[in-house]
Amino acid sequence: MKKHVKNYFKYFGYIHQNEIMCENCGRLAVDLHHIEYGRYKRDDSVENIIALCRDCHNKAHNSEIPKFLLQETHNYKLNERRLSH
Repeated sequence: MKKHVKNYFKYFGYIHQNEIMCENCGRLAVDLHHIEYGRYKRDDSVENIIALCRDCHNKAHNSEIPKFLLQETHNYKLNERRLSH
């Protein structure tokens, strides 16, 4: 399991992939996407990883979903998690 996947699962308390919903549209998520991705340095922190379904993941890579919107959506999920603990 890749580092960013481990970080995401641990932070949000997931055990199985089929528990994770797309943070953009609510469908079953199949990919964990780096919001900011550096060519030589990758940030695998939970703050930089968003769960997306395949359709939303493709849209994110094609810039059909702007990075700022992905970050705002993910920040909402992070804040919900922080408030619940």
